[in-house]
Amino acid sequence: MKYLLVLADGMADYRIEKLDNKTPLQYAHTPNMDKLAASSFIGRVQTVPADYPPGSDVANLSVMGYDPRKYYTGRSPLEAVSMGVELGADDLALRCNLVTLSAEESYSDKTMLDYSAGEITSAESAQLIETIKNELGSEVFNFHAGISYRNLLVWKGGIGKSLRLTPPHDISGRKIRDYLPTGEDGGILLDMMIKSEELLTNHPLNRARREKGLNPATSLWLWGEGSKPALNSFEDKYHLQGSAVSAVDLVKGLGMCAGLNPVKVKGATGGIVTNFAGKARAALDELKRGRDFVYLHIESPDEAGHQGELEKKIWAIEQIDQEVLGLIIAELDAFDDIRVLVLPDHPTPLSVRTHTSEPVPFMLFDKNNPSSCGITKYDEDTAHQGRFFANGYELMDYFILNK
Repeated sequence: MKYLLVLADGMADYRIEKLDNKTPLQYAHTPNMDKLAASSFIGRVQTVPADYPPGSDVANLSVMGYDPRKYYTGRSPLEAVSMGVELGADDLALRCNLVTLSAEESYSDKTMLDYSAGEITSAESAQLIETIKNELGSEVFNFHAGISYRNLLVWKGGIGKSLRLTPPHDISGRKIRDYLPTGEDGGILLDMMIKSEELLTNHPLNRARREKGLNPATSLWLWGEGSKPALNSFEDKYHLQGSAVSAVDLVKGLGMCAGLNPVKVKGATGGIVTNFAGKARAALDELKRGRDFVYLHIESPDEAGHQGELEKKIWAIEQIDQEVLGLIIAELDAFDDIRVLVLPDHPTPLSVRTHTSEPVPFMLFDKNNPSSCGITKYDEDTAHQGRFFANGYELMDYFILNK
């Protein structure tokens, strides 16, 4: 048996009046999803436990079959694993976004204009992080360039520090005053963010971006703190050898912590525009080469949701349908026995431009055991007709173990 999980990050949403009171998933043209839905088991799953933040870290951990209540240690440590950054037992990892803030003189009066600095390229980001490293780095604070706006700070001996930090994508368009680092040790990070703004605002690279009409990366934003993770391996848990296809360090790192082989795909960006077909091809090739399980993660709809881009979110869903599921359906005959699971990790509604914790719809297709539940479309509403998993990690057990 082969198992392919297609994770369409942030695809679920709310009804939108402009779309005839449909969700983007309902409105999008998705013939391949509908084709699978006609013979799939469809339902809902609660990927984010009560009292946990609805982050991609918690949700993907849950979808991958791990109970966040037992295994969650923070977001950034997973990204550190993906980047090959070793964490000591007392090291604190933090996500270090490059963001675009407005131009008010006082830092606290600024507004979060863009949590991704215009989806800045990895090459540009690396240049800016090098400047930050040279000016603000030390034996205690180590900066590491990542993919696009997603970078990393390791605070040596930082475990146990009192911090309250806010994800920048949660405050798009808002004044940052009420969301700056707090806690007994928050002032250390706030001072670093203020100094970064002084270094980055007039950096030559940012001047060049402004001239091109692109958002400049004017400041660091620190959040997502956590300690070194420890997961039991996916192979030990399910007796399957697996791979993870993702351009996002968080998901790649989570997969690596679980012992999944990371697969790099040319042109995969972790942004709205990515190599959809290339990622699907890579996943199928992993199965053909002998892997039993592949976790295929696609960030695109989540980024569109954070940016409040309705047309781009619909486009992202349609690209997943056409370029990913279309290719998978076309190659089903290459496998004697295969199951395909399609779902988001969490909703990223356009109206709030951040993650929410409502249950998400899933669709489970089994080539040799088609369902006859009578549902002919996969979306948030039809999922209510199927089974509900109150604990997200139990869906993987059902997918693989049928229990």
